[in-house]
Amino acid sequence: MPYNVDCCQNDKAKTRTTTICSMKLKHLLIVALAFLAISVEGQNIPENTQFTRIYDFIDELASEQIIEVNSLVRPYSRDKIAQWLSTAKDSIHLLNKRQRDDLFMFINDYALELDSLPQAYVHWTNKANIMNHYNRKRTYKNTETFSLSLVQPAFHARTTNGKFKFRVTPILGMDIYANKKGFITKQYYGAELQVDIANHVSIWGSIRDISLNGNRGLKSSYFPTRYQSNPTAQDSKVIGARLTQPTFLLNLPGYEYKEADYGGDYSDLRAGINFYTSWGSIGIAKDQVIWGESYRSSNIISGRAPTFPMITLKANPVRWFEINFFHAWLVSNVLDSTDFYVENEGYDSEKKHYRQRNKYMAATMLTFMPIKGLNISIGNSIIYGERNINIAYFTPFSFYKSIDHQFTKGTGTENQNSQLFFSISSRNLKHVNFYASLFADEIKFERFKKSNKESNPISYQFGMRVVNWPIKNLTVTAEYTRSHIITYKHSIANIAYTSNDYLLGHYMGDNSQEIFAEIGYKILKGLEVRAFYSMTDKGLDYDYLRTNVSTIISQKVLGERVWRQHWVGLRILYEVFNNCYAHIDLDFNSNKVTVPKSAPLDGEVRLTEQEYLDRYCPRFYQGKNFSACIGLSFGF
Repeated sequence: MPYNVDCCQNDKAKTRTTTICSMKLKHLLIVALAFLAISVEGQNIPENTQFTRIYDFIDELASEQIIEVNSLVRPYSRDKIAQWLSTAKDSIHLLNKRQRDDLFMFINDYALELDSLPQAYVHWTNKANIMNHYNRKRTYKNTETFSLSLVQPAFHARTTNGKFKFRVTPILGMDIYANKKGFITKQYYGAELQVDIANHVSIWGSIRDISLNGNRGLKSSYFPTRYQSNPTAQDSKVIGARLTQPTFLLNLPGYEYKEADYGGDYSDLRAGINFYTSWGSIGIAKDQVIWGESYRSSNIISGRAPTFPMITLKANPVRWFEINFFHAWLVSNVLDSTDFYVENEGYDSEKKHYRQRNKYMAATMLTFMPIKGLNISIGNSIIYGERNINIAYFTPFSFYKSIDHQFTKGTGTENQNSQLFFSISSRNLKHVNFYASLFADEIKFERFKKSNKESNPISYQFGMRVVNWPIKNLTVTAEYTRSHIITYKHSIANIAYTSNDYLLGHYMGDNSQEIFAEIGYKILKGLEVRAFYSMTDKGLDYDYLRTNVSTIISQKVLGERVWRQHWVGLRILYEVFNNCYAHIDLDFNSNKVTVPKSAPLDGEVRLTEQEYLDRYCPRFYQGKNFSACIGLSFGF
């Protein structure tokens, strides 16, 4: 009998618990509905960071103090860009003629985000009648609900109440490269789709299939591959060594190539879904991220690595603060000997297909805007390679190194790979953007003493851009980057600061520097000319050997320069109409290798002159070259 009474009491307790849980769930649903009930217009879809025309224009408006922009974190959303363009339209009296023409051209491209349809040259639309009962009078007005256009090529659709928006644009283009070594053609095609539902859910996707062909520059003998271990004259032919993607020191987007012997085919897929309100969003995406102000290549997260999947969070609850967070699934390119598929090849014959080790990244960037025009960001990240994801790294306001210590310090093994970074941008002086960034792989304050020969593995960058001064439509940029020895590296390959073997940070890697300068002039709407100069230096390359790391970081940064390259370029770009581009590039580059004569240290990568060249530069650009490129594209 007492047992039955206890059961009844337990049942009552369970009922109370269920009721409480139901109430909590109800409250959560109410909060969620309230979150979605906030009225918002537009689409929270990230604009591809390679669409440099719109990013440059937004930067120009910010430097003219017409709009406020957090340029330390990119990509921007199309909705936010549309709002900035609308703000600039309200201040149109502050713009010169070329800026006004560019503004209306961009507004046409972001018409859907501004709750209308774009104007086109050759198009077909329909119109829906909307009844208005204002003042008890029945009136009608015609509103377009879809537009299929050939010039510009695109399909746009929207409901009359703006609760559903749809956009499809084709991507088609071709570039032809030429120098004394031969010709290369680059062809690409694909499509981009964007959907917005009820002003709170955005879905997007784009695919670009890219193919390179030519009589030179594409074969394995001309674009030599790299081995997982750094190649030397002795070990570059090790049987069974795993081939990886080429890591030439060129500031070009990285891709996973389809052929193991470095073919010229690859694809670029970006997609995602976002749930958003007027002050924040949470989503799942496969995209690129750029953190840190830079007009050349950021030393924090450059966006050069191939796109990777991630869970994203962004919140801007007040004017003076913004938080950005993502948890990503990176590609390690490190095989796991305990994880494989078994393929039945025939009778009593099977083959093992080894899978890659897991690799994850969590990163948080906090941006403070204490006064108009001043953005200060501080953040940290961690790359970890456990078998499963760690939910602790999904907490945005976290210091990940502390979490790492809790989970790994007691094991007596190596910790995960954590980083700290800082970035600042000031547009308090009209026409000018001053900026600086610091990336710290590891810091010990005692290393800053002059008596200590060891250097901290850090990278720092600073620069400035001046727009529309002293000459209207003129842009001048200067940027300097310097990275110390073994910055971005790690003794464990699986948790190095890479994805698909491409650095997440500055494209030059460790023990390097770059001086970059550019002058641009926007002649008229859609037409601009840019001339740039870059000088890059690469010092001795070291593997991160834990047993000899103190000696390695005691070497002078760029003490012995192995590789130097000068690059001068002229680019003429014309946006004929929205998303149709024609360009001509003229370049001269020269690079030279200096083989060190000193005795190599333990862990130093010592190569021949040709091996250094093959390591840092594709043969198409080795030596001195005058190169030209001409291209036409729909999309970019």
